[in-house]
Amino acid sequence: MPSETKGDRKATLDAASWFFNVVTSVGIILVNKALMAKYGFSFATTLTGLHFATTTLLTTILKSLGYIQNSHIPLADIIKFVLFANFSIVGMNVSLMWNSVGFYQIAKLSMIPVSCFLEVVLDKVRYSRDTKLSITLVLLGVAVCTVTDVSVNAKGFIAAAIAVWSTALQQYYVHFLQRKYSVGSFNLLGHTAPAQAASLLLVGPFMDYWLTSKRVDAYNYSLTSTLFIILSCTIAVGTNLSQFICIGRFTAVTFQVLGHMKTILVLILGFIFFGKEGLNLQVVLGMLIAIAGMIWYGNASSKPGGKERRSFSIPITKTPDYSAVPLSDVPDEKL
Repeated sequence: MPSETKGDRKATLDAASWFFNVVTSVGIILVNKALMAKYGFSFATTLTGLHFATTTLLTTILKSLGYIQNSHIPLADIIKFVLFANFSIVGMNVSLMWNSVGFYQIAKLSMIPVSCFLEVVLDKVRYSRDTKLSITLVLLGVAVCTVTDVSVNAKGFIAAAIAVWSTALQQYYVHFLQRKYSVGSFNLLGHTAPAQAASLLLVGPFMDYWLTSKRVDAYNYSLTSTLFIILSCTIAVGTNLSQFICIGRFTAVTFQVLGHMKTILVLILGFIFFGKEGLNLQVVLGMLIAIAGMIWYGNASSKPGGKERRSFSIPITKTPDYSAVPLSDVPDEKL
């Protein structure tokens, strides 16, 4: 009975964590779409810096109130994480500018195979045949409903490659740092958000000017656009936190696979709120294929042998529980 109760509690927390991530991620996409399309605030990198500045403010307040415990993560690890994260953000923006939308979507889809590769090489994870096939089905479905025109050039391909690998490494590193240093999601955010906020707010205005030929300081800030910026920053705190929670509880690959559910939801809500232009049989078919793949992945990866980490020199006798403060059963030097 106690094991069943613990399993039910974990399943409930997993579902709540994922629901939190979906709601905040879809919410921030819709708010940012309105902010950029309707109010012309096209400074994506600077806006991301403001997101992390807001996250830094909240984690600082919570730490001062005693809700976040003091912990230590070496500066070298924080710098590596921030480099991966910032290259991911800048790389994605540059990739979208230099490539067609179709190739940009293909680049995003390739994050799953890259994340799988990192887990196989670095964590010695082994996937079953059904798990591999379900991932392939998800990729096929999302490709069918999002990839249209595909054109690529040399510099666009390099930008996409940097964006894909840095994003996969950043998400892998979230899981890695939580296991290695036994820190919770908010605690890890408290270490990384200040450095990301400072670096992005420093580089962001120049990057946005290069991408858009517009200056963020010359933007005509109205009351409505300012409120949308504040709303975006507020939701971003939940998005950042939920990403760390989900990757800590699951893995980067599972986060990527289930993350395409957000792509489907954004498409559906976009058709509802912004018109049905682009909605056709191909898009609907792609959505259905992707959803079927996600259900299959959830079933396949949860079965014995569906996705497992191979044994290291010290046997793992207990499955790590990442629900609050993740603990690692593997020595740091092995990680």
